[in-house]
Amino acid sequence: MNAHIDDLAAFVSASPSSYHAAAEVARRLGEAGYRTLDETADWRDDVHPGARLLVVRDGSVIAFAVPEGAHAGTPFRILGAHTDSPGFKLKPKPSLSSHGWLQAGVEVYGGPIVASWFDRELELAGRVVHRDGTSHLVRTGPYARIPHLAIHLDRELNNGFSPDRQREVQPVFGVGTAQDADVVGHLAELAGIDSEAVAGYDIITVDSAAPARFGQDGKLFASARLDNLSSVHAGLTALLAAEPANAIAVLAAFDHEEIGSESRSGAAGPFLADLLERISYALGGSRESLARAIAGSWCLSSDAGHAVHPNRPEKHDPVNRPLAGGGPLLKINANQRYTTDATGAALWARTCAKAGVPWQEFVSNNAVPCGSTIGPMTAARLGIPTLDVGIPLLSMHSARELAHVDDPSYLAAAITVFLSAGA
Repeated sequence: MNAHIDDLAAFVSASPSSYHAAAEVARRLGEAGYRTLDETADWRDDVHPGARLLVVRDGSVIAFAVPEGAHAGTPFRILGAHTDSPGFKLKPKPSLSSHGWLQAGVEVYGGPIVASWFDRELELAGRVVHRDGTSHLVRTGPYARIPHLAIHLDRELNNGFSPDRQREVQPVFGVGTAQDADVVGHLAELAGIDSEAVAGYDIITVDSAAPARFGQDGKLFASARLDNLSSVHAGLTALLAAEPANAIAVLAAFDHEEIGSESRSGAAGPFLADLLERISYALGGSRESLARAIAGSWCLSSDAGHAVHPNRPEKHDPVNRPLAGGGPLLKINANQRYTTDATGAALWARTCAKAGVPWQEFVSNNAVPCGSTIGPMTAARLGIPTLDVGIPLLSMHSARELAHVDDPSYLAAAITVFLSAGA
């Protein structure tokens, strides 16, 4: 477990944006013998029994291991997760100045706990695209900060903080005049290209502080982007450890979950469906054999969930109150905001028993709206039976979230059994 949490910390540190996360997954899998496919190429000579392959599309990555003896009707075992996290995204014309301060123009991405982003040293990270179409990954290191107003200037500050999302969240990154502000120029310099050659960029903010263990016996773990790099890392670890025999093991890590997944690289888009079809056809299949493969498949949608909050227990179901360190959650919702049903629960119970890990059920308080995951859209789009799981967190959607050091390792062990079709 110590080795796993240390490796998760290294993975998060290498993955400040969805684009970096996809690249880090591809890098690690490449070192393990996986080969990257070109989506414009013919895959029929590449996809065969024993193949280990991956595809990167923008900030998403799908990797798969084809077992020996696989054929067009071989089912899939899919681990679905997402690479993005809530925060702020750099606007066009982002270089601003106000009263001697240099500022970066940003807009809100997803649903962050906005107050948690104040007074932290933030990194800018993502991709810069040259006008010739080439992409360059960049990260600034600690660069900007969204400053609070001093309590002396607003004595009511602690009576309820709800910042204006246009006026109060633009971070400062220096002092000077408008002529001194050049965010894009700095990003271009990091990318090694001329600033006039920058045609576009997808740049987000992330807390620049390193992940850290703390608390009694070092059992607590604080980090940016645990929602949902904890699941991406667990899926990556499991894919590398799995020994698939009766199913094609798939890791699908999508971008844009925090804003609804409706993009070409999101879970609501065609990426996974197209890839499964291409795998089946490359193995000599037809629409009929693909339908048979889909019917025998399972998808495990893994996304972080909520541990019971010690200061606000009334926000949780009065009976089902997951504890940090108690193992991954099986997420359940009557309205299918999570896709778990009784058959999925049985599969999860068998999987965790074989992996030797504890697990917990999660259901929302009836008076608190339930969130959702990529699970429902994956099930609806593909027709694959799907269940929702994930590690319990405190402070979900904060700039820095909190987990127990044991739970990520438990999750990876269960996913390894799942991808091996061992339960």
